[in-house]
Amino acid sequence: MAAKSEEIRLKLKVLPDKPGVYQFFDASDKILYVGKAKNLKKRVTSYFNKTLDSGKTRVLVRQIVDIKYIVVDTELDALLLENNLIKKYQPKYNIQLKDDKTYPWICIKKEPFPRVFTTRRIIKDGSKYFGPYPSVKVVNTLLAFIRELYPLRSCSLDLSPKKIAEGKHKVCLEYHLGNCLGPCEGFEAQDNYDHYIDEIEHIVKGHIGDVIKSLKNKMNEYSASMSFEQAQQVKLKIDTINRYKAKSTVVSPSIHQVEVITVLQDPKTAFVNYLAINSGAIIHGFTVEVKKKLEETDAEIISYVLPEMRSRFNSITTEVLLAEDIDIELEGTKFFVPQRGDKKALIELSQRNTKFYRLEKRKQEQIKNPERHTERILEQIRVDFRLKDSPVHIECFDNSNLQGTNAVSACVVFKNAKPSKKDYRHFNIKTVEGPDDFASMEEAVYRRYKRLLEEKQSLPQLIVIDGGKGQLSASLTALERLDLRGKIAIVGIAKRLEEIFFPGDSYPIYIDKKSESLRVIQYLRNEAHRFGITHHRNKRSKASLTSELTQIKGIGPGAHEDLIKNLKSIQKIKTSSLEELSSIIGKSKAKLVFNYFH
Repeated sequence: MAAKSEEIRLKLKVLPDKPGVYQFFDASDKILYVGKAKNLKKRVTSYFNKTLDSGKTRVLVRQIVDIKYIVVDTELDALLLENNLIKKYQPKYNIQLKDDKTYPWICIKKEPFPRVFTTRRIIKDGSKYFGPYPSVKVVNTLLAFIRELYPLRSCSLDLSPKKIAEGKHKVCLEYHLGNCLGPCEGFEAQDNYDHYIDEIEHIVKGHIGDVIKSLKNKMNEYSASMSFEQAQQVKLKIDTINRYKAKSTVVSPSIHQVEVITVLQDPKTAFVNYLAINSGAIIHGFTVEVKKKLEETDAEIISYVLPEMRSRFNSITTEVLLAEDIDIELEGTKFFVPQRGDKKALIELSQRNTKFYRLEKRKQEQIKNPERHTERILEQIRVDFRLKDSPVHIECFDNSNLQGTNAVSACVVFKNAKPSKKDYRHFNIKTVEGPDDFASMEEAVYRRYKRLLEEKQSLPQLIVIDGGKGQLSASLTALERLDLRGKIAIVGIAKRLEEIFFPGDSYPIYIDKKSESLRVIQYLRNEAHRFGITHHRNKRSKASLTSELTQIKGIGPGAHEDLIKNLKSIQKIKTSSLEELSSIIGKSKAKLVFNYFH
């Protein structure tokens, strides 16, 4: 180990202050990680500092036996090289795109009178490919729109000039239906067909404005030469394109050549949405799932995904919109964080797509593998609440009283992030006089865990107290009396701002309002409140009813209980007939009750 450390120290000392790509190798000479750097010396040396925050990075560093690097001219070259190496070697600690599907493309075949069709295979024969598209439905919709505009051939015949001149082919039904102009028999000129193909290329690239401009010029030419039928046909094409454009316009036609990229992170996964906009229309929209390896930042994830998306879609855009200001640089690219207007609306659209994609993935996971879904939520709670162990068993306490009367506490239990209603418990407060919320909480917590210890039952991994620092402090006192302080994690949650208080911390923390862990804790807190309030109402109603019945001379506790059990409320007793009351407590007592209320 000492020899290894000395060898690495020597390599760190001689690293150049240049941009490049570095590779970490393990003892079996396998690549562990590939990274890029503006300055190789600073970046690689940073891994071997004693102040590494990430536990995963510390595990990586312990496995490094050798370091190799490649110096390049610019950071952009380093970025491209890094992506190529990651794709080739798929190192253990590099993030990976979970994208094992073959997506559909639109192909314009390199041949006389080119066909336009969908394919999943890219063949390097000079044909042009546009995509990939997220689904076949999108491609088929676009192709149907193109065929509505242009009379393209759909056959696979060899339409070389020699074959056409020799008269090898005959027109088919598509010609007679008007869907094709018959290039197989020489009825259509190559130049005319190629003009269609040029316009189709503009459409699939999203440059619809150029196509409309060209068609308008053609329509005006036809009108000037009195060819009104042809002018009308061109006008119909323009109307069709405008309808298509209206469907795909998201904000403003004035937004040209812009890309949008947003990231939504979970502990082990990141979801990235990419949009390409041209003339106010989304021409590409894609969401990918990225498997994290070293707790990567948003900047690191975008630096990986953005070049990949640009490579897929042949993008040359120089302006990229981000949801927040992050430290990222790409040569020839300007990053902006819009604050308002149409560009801000694009960011929100991208974020919605990311959230829906994550929600869809979670629903699929919940259906296919409910245990894994639960494990992920528990892991999120463990991270957010700084717990040592996964919180399989959580308990929450809440107090209820009305003007200091009938004080009760409720304890609800969640196991595997779901209510375990058979374990819910009520506590009628016995040792506290008046409305003392703190003392009531201390009594309930003390009684609950004293009972669990006596019965040798399992203790929770997390206790949630509905309240702020005062209630939390009272609960800690109860745990101290039982010698449990420090053995069970405990937090307080204040209702107004959803502040989370930890023992010993003067200031609360705020968990992301959209976090799954906070939603589970809120559900737990609301369930405790509901359970406590229900019990408190029942107790208060029973006490109120009993107190009024005690005013009737001759009616003892037994009659009270029978009336309450059968009629439930004082109003029902008041309105009951003498016969109904007699059937419950007998004629003589019924007469006393009936006369009292009438």
